[in-house]
Amino acid sequence: MESLTKNRQSLDTLRAMIERAYGVDQVPEGDTFASELSYGLFNAVYRICLRDGAEVVLKIAPPAGVPVLTREHQMMRNEIAAMALIERESTVPIPRVDFVDLSAELCDADFFFMEYVDALCFGIEAEAGDLPDDVVVAGHEHLGALNKDLNQIVGPHFGPLAGPGFATWREAATAMFGDVLADGKNADVDLGWDYDVVEGLFAAHAAVLDLVLVPRLVEVDLWAKNSMMREGRIVAIIDHERAMFGDPLMEAGLTGLDLPSFPDPAPFARGFGLTDLTPAERTRRHLYTLWLAVTMLVETTYRGQGPEQYRWACEQLDIAMALLGRSR
Repeated sequence: MESLTKNRQSLDTLRAMIERAYGVDQVPEGDTFASELSYGLFNAVYRICLRDGAEVVLKIAPPAGVPVLTREHQMMRNEIAAMALIERESTVPIPRVDFVDLSAELCDADFFFMEYVDALCFGIEAEAGDLPDDVVVAGHEHLGALNKDLNQIVGPHFGPLAGPGFATWREAATAMFGDVLADGKNADVDLGWDYDVVEGLFAAHAAVLDLVLVPRLVEVDLWAKNSMMREGRIVAIIDHERAMFGDPLMEAGLTGLDLPSFPDPAPFARGFGLTDLTPAERTRRHLYTLWLAVTMLVETTYRGQGPEQYRWACEQLDIAMALLGRSR
């Protein structure tokens, strides 16, 4: 997928990155050693074949001068920190990180190399209809169970992993939602709603966020497309860049509870261990749907996406506003 944030590099630069990470003896010959994995929307990602035939993945953060959302600044560093935390405190399978470079010497951004997981992208295969229905259902249940395991990791504060930290989830969520609204205003994004109305609706229901007392690791972006499957089982979770300490009810696998255009959340919820929601929990989930809808809408400008994606995001925001009692 195309995005203004993708920081593609020349083959010569890729060779220099490989040499720094793995040594000169692993720099491949020829010009066919790199293939772009293009379905992401933020980083440039390459599948690299080293000289000895081993395969690895290279992720490169956006160029220094490209506008990104407030929470996306240094987001690759957040992903690296999340992966280290997950490796240290859980048994959830993730790729091994081989090398990290934060110097900006070889290109104008952070980059890192990690293990190549020889498996299929669960979400892509499911969306294409290439998996049996029972495998898809089992995959979503497994994804929910793995997500629940990740949520058992407890952080020192609410909010971004590296801070700023907040003492309460309401403070953290309100601040981060406010950042997304500010990003939209700065880019003159038309939400189809007055910004003050959207912000006021969030604030009017925010008291339910005070019921979240433990800051748990939340992936936020753990869609099926961010998991790898082999022989019907998920063998790796990828793309941890948006992880934070917050409320597990905001996990992506539950989005279909509110937005019909997203996958049926029932299998994920079973694996996640979620049954009926209390009224307060349902309101929290609605707030996270509102937050997601605004983010998706603002992203259409920052990513350079077209009018079709913009119209779809506007529809999701209308649904989210109605869930919280504000219809047109």
